[in-house]
Amino acid sequence: MPEPAKKAVSAFAKKPKTQEAEEGSSVVFEAETEKPDAKVKWQCNTTDIANGNKYVVAADENKHSLSIKAVTMSDANVYAVIAGGSKVKFELKVTPKQAPKLAAEDSPAPDKATVEDAGEPPVLMEPAPVPPAAESKPTAEDTPAPAHEAPPAEDGQPPDTRQDLTGLFTEKPQSGEVTVGENITFVAKVHADTLLKKPTIKWFKGKWMDLASKSGKHLQLKELCDRNTKVYTFEMHVIAAKPNFAGAYRCEVSSKDKFDSCNFDLSVHEARAVEGLDIRSAFRRTSIDGKEDSGELDFSTLLKKSSSFLKSSHRATQVSTGPDVDVWEILQKAPASEYEKIAFQYGITDLRGMLKRLKKMKKEEKKSEAFLKKLDPAYQVEKGHKIRLGVEVANADVEVKWLKNGQEIRPTGRYIFESVGNMRYLTITHCSLADDSAYTCVVGDEKCTTELFVKEPPVLILKNLEDQMVMKGERVEFECEVSEEGALVKWEKDGVELTRDESFKYRFKKDGCKHVLIINEVTKEDCGIYRVKTNGGESVAELLVQEKELEIYQSIADLTVKAKDEAVFKCEVSDENVKGTWYKDGVEVKPDTRTHITHIGRIHKLTIDDVKPEDEGDYTFVPDGYAFNLSAKLNFLEVKIDYVPRQDPPKIHLDCMSRTTESTIVVVAGNKLRLDVPITGDPAPTVVWTKGEKASSVKLEGDKKVAPASSWTLKDGEVITEEDGRVHVESTKGHCIFTIEGTERQDEGIYSVVVRNPAGEDTADINVKVVDVPDPPQAPRILSVGEDSCVVQWDAPLFDGGQPVIGYVLERKKMKSYRWMRLNFDPYPETTYEAKRMIEGVAYEMRVYAVNAIGMSRHSPASQPFVPVAPTSEPIGLCIDDINDTSITLKWRAPERIGSAELDGYGVEYCKEGTDEWVPAFEGLTERTSVNIRDLTTGDKLQFRVRAYNMAGPSAPATLAQAVTIREIMQRPKIWIPRNLRQTLIKKVGETINLVIPFQGKPRPKVSWSKEGEPLSPTLVSVRNSDTDSIFFIRKSEKKHSGTYEIQVQIENVEDTASITIQIVDLPGPPEALKIMDVWGFNVALEWKPPKDNGNCEILGYNVQKADKKTMEWFTVFEQYRRTNCVVSDLIMGNEYVFRVFAINLVGLSPEPCNTKDSAFIQKAGIVCKSPSYKEHDFSEAPKFTHPLVSRSVIAGYNATLSCSVRGIPKPKVTWYRNKMDISQEPKYRMFSKQGVLTLEIRKPCPFDGGVYMCKAVNDSGEDVVECKLEVRSQIVKEEKKEEKKEEKK
Repeated sequence: MPEPAKKAVSAFAKKPKTQEAEEGSSVVFEAETEKPDAKVKWQCNTTDIANGNKYVVAADENKHSLSIKAVTMSDANVYAVIAGGSKVKFELKVTPKQAPKLAAEDSPAPDKATVEDAGEPPVLMEPAPVPPAAESKPTAEDTPAPAHEAPPAEDGQPPDTRQDLTGLFTEKPQSGEVTVGENITFVAKVHADTLLKKPTIKWFKGKWMDLASKSGKHLQLKELCDRNTKVYTFEMHVIAAKPNFAGAYRCEVSSKDKFDSCNFDLSVHEARAVEGLDIRSAFRRTSIDGKEDSGELDFSTLLKKSSSFLKSSHRATQVSTGPDVDVWEILQKAPASEYEKIAFQYGITDLRGMLKRLKKMKKEEKKSEAFLKKLDPAYQVEKGHKIRLGVEVANADVEVKWLKNGQEIRPTGRYIFESVGNMRYLTITHCSLADDSAYTCVVGDEKCTTELFVKEPPVLILKNLEDQMVMKGERVEFECEVSEEGALVKWEKDGVELTRDESFKYRFKKDGCKHVLIINEVTKEDCGIYRVKTNGGESVAELLVQEKELEIYQSIADLTVKAKDEAVFKCEVSDENVKGTWYKDGVEVKPDTRTHITHIGRIHKLTIDDVKPEDEGDYTFVPDGYAFNLSAKLNFLEVKIDYVPRQDPPKIHLDCMSRTTESTIVVVAGNKLRLDVPITGDPAPTVVWTKGEKASSVKLEGDKKVAPASSWTLKDGEVITEEDGRVHVESTKGHCIFTIEGTERQDEGIYSVVVRNPAGEDTADINVKVVDVPDPPQAPRILSVGEDSCVVQWDAPLFDGGQPVIGYVLERKKMKSYRWMRLNFDPYPETTYEAKRMIEGVAYEMRVYAVNAIGMSRHSPASQPFVPVAPTSEPIGLCIDDINDTSITLKWRAPERIGSAELDGYGVEYCKEGTDEWVPAFEGLTERTSVNIRDLTTGDKLQFRVRAYNMAGPSAPATLAQAVTIREIMQRPKIWIPRNLRQTLIKKVGETINLVIPFQGKPRPKVSWSKEGEPLSPTLVSVRNSDTDSIFFIRKSEKKHSGTYEIQVQIENVEDTASITIQIVDLPGPPEALKIMDVWGFNVALEWKPPKDNGNCEILGYNVQKADKKTMEWFTVFEQYRRTNCVVSDLIMGNEYVFRVFAINLVGLSPEPCNTKDSAFIQKAGIVCKSPSYKEHDFSEAPKFTHPLVSRSVIAGYNATLSCSVRGIPKPKVTWYRNKMDISQEPKYRMFSKQGVLTLEIRKPCPFDGGVYMCKAVNDSGEDVVECKLEVRSQIVKEEKKEEKKEEKK
């Protein structure tokens, strides 16, 4: 299992802080790292900083510093220090150099930029230093809103209240100041290298007002993009600033699911010169009807202008002016629910006057004179395709210009201009990312703009990553291939993005469409899941890292040598890069003229020439980095030479080989077999080597016994017979050497040596055993597969190589890959293995190696391809849908988890209770989620189960909670009347009636219908019954079908009944006996009787019509008139009228009306109307206050209002008093009266304005008085400031 990712630890013990410096001074940033040898890099706006005249970078062990000399305003940037994988950002803020003060009055008191929107956190401006003589008491307007607490800065620097650049911004807009009429630009920069979508920016003033709709003469928004650095620059240009431009602004940037914002302020100062002040412009009238001589004078502008002259230009001031044209445009476009919010934002206090003015203003939609149809707001096109932008101009002969990001476009092969009638087209072919811009069509002074978005096609991964298993310390390369050259990809390990670090652990390589992740010297911590992501997909691979285990292929053996012979200790290990040390009796062996130490590949040798008695001892080889050793002993054989006669019988000296004459020598196939046999004899004996028989049975030529199949003879040092070129026989003084180059399996057997001379002979047998790696196993078989695993089995190799098989090594690979991945490094002893950690749904192959003491065999043939797939989860919701004496119906729902393989179907099985034998209910599988099992034995108690099948096999079974007895279950009959039939069903004559009445009951119930207690005639209604419902059908309904129908469902003696009422309705007949009952004046009284046929439903009313006998044009007098008599009025004098009446029911009007037999003539005789006399009513009423004045407590300096309501007839005269003094003529107070609501406005009251206020209403009928108390509180801030001043004076 891969180890969990370690939590990132900062490489810094001390981080640099944000600092503020004055222009022209120097500043030093300091940082300390955890490690003294860490490499540190300084950056400014993501650009590396090098030593020079401007910057000085110093390092002293773990202390690092960056010095910036002669700071200028351009040095106010974002800086960063990087060490290893840690990066710390900080800022340098530069304040302008303060000019010397000429007079005390020019030095303002410390002030902070006011924030227009109280909902936004205020950004504090740095106060200018204030001489003691210039200090003044702060007013209420100068009191700043409380700012969020900022952490204390180090080294005496002021706290930093700005946001750190931890979001999308690489450069945030800074607060600025401007004089009225001048220009200012705010800049924001966003780095889009890590963004999947182009960033979108919005500029706001205050909290709600979007500035995008305000672009024009005074405001311009621009956007630039550097394609190389992927940096977007957004600019807001304020042109010819006005006082009402001052306030708090906000910049928001977003990209898909990422968002960032920042706040900044704009301060607008009035001109310093006071000579040009026009005092008349300050006396504005608060007129709401636009007349110059109406309304009241407003001195607020004069006060604000005069106060601004006394304030320094370095101070941020919020200037509030009356509503101007821009405000009215905003109000015209805003919904009514936003009026109060906008008024508060722009300082409009007279809401009633604002609403009146809005009512009078007409909204005139401006129509373009040059364009009939403009460009759409935005277009989108895929990369490589073409797009056509079109506008319709008013003048067919006019010339148009096309601009791209403000630059005029010239016709080229990619840009095509077309003019068809009034249409003007711009066609862009083969669109690229460079075409993602703003396009403008210009006609004279008018223009229309759109934005073109070029959509990149998704980058697909054509070649996936492959799983890898490597040894610790090796180099790993993950390679993938994408569909587009130069595409951006992102590498991740266990969900964490990989970046290039100082240690060069990870390296990223691009070669056209190929992307490679290189990991140098992997460790156990590098185990995990690696992903490569594009905007069109991702690929996953796993890395496994194993510790190296050194294997001993050949150990050193004990040696027995004679004087002046050569002793060679040799061993072979599995890793050719492993070095080692040789020791003799615990002391390291140093090479010299007689001692040679060699290391060639995996073989280590210690060679001692001219062996001496002092060379005898224990020799040990110790591999470097491993806790084991190989030991062997060197025995020195002393040869004593005694005087013997010339005739010395031959002798074979094999006492060094286990002190026996018959020994077994094991040799690895492919290695050299060298048999060195010491012999003696005088004269020199003849040596015969044979294979196949023992030496006792071998005779020389001329003997009676037959020689063996293979023999080699040496006489006087020369080979007499030689059968194989691989075999070499040589003789030296006292030695006979038999060598076979590159031993093979057939070289195994008994080798005999015979030495003879005239004095005698000697023989010896040597058993040679050739061992080899085993044969490859048979092709593995896949027994089963799981969600991410499989079980594989194989047969042992036919030949084990002469050594027992100690285990097996397995490898797997994906079908579409060429790289085999080893699953185990230690030999696995069994022949069945469960391979895990595979990807579900991907095809794999397996192969096996056999391992014995000699080495590893060739790989087996690959297994059949297989796909790891997990069985589905069990089906859910298994239940019984129906059951009878011989069958049962089961139903269920699909499994919750299907997996990557398709569902093949469901298998249903059952078994008798008490047994374990499950019987399939049907052959094969079913794709439906319900099944009817037939031909079951009545009375059997069965258990049922359902399993889902896919490629991996069956899922876990879903079983019933208990066994089921196969028997018909009696179910009480029950009729389920639909909701719409529970009330009378009304149908028109001729309509079709089709009713489905469901019911239940087992066994199948008997269904019968009746009407009004009588059996239902088949000729009247068609009825069709099934097991679960009954269908009631009338093809063409008539009135006779109306009535109550009863349905009865019966099983044996149990029954259920229900009734349905059907009403067939038709048009009513005409009313009867229409008569003219009376005629007087211009009126006629009519009376009639209801119709005999009401159409089988209630009469809803009557339509009464009249007609002049001259024209016979009918006019409706009454519609749906409920009564059967009426009076027709407003008839014309001298005309003769006839009348008719229609009846109305649910269906409609009666087909025929009922007409009057006689006519009514309206006489011309005049009628005198005498008006009744009434006594004139006295409506006068004494004044009475319906809503009293309410006592209030207000803060000094803020306008206050007192309100009450009064009624009285005639309208009473209202007088206001303060402390019983008439205040009607004082300019400090304003009185309003509207619809009986009386309002007294007190302008900026002071504590002396407190007291008892009384309102008196008087008319001819009486008078009424109401009063209240007003308390004016002084501002708390002023009191605190006064106390501070007193304490300072003390």
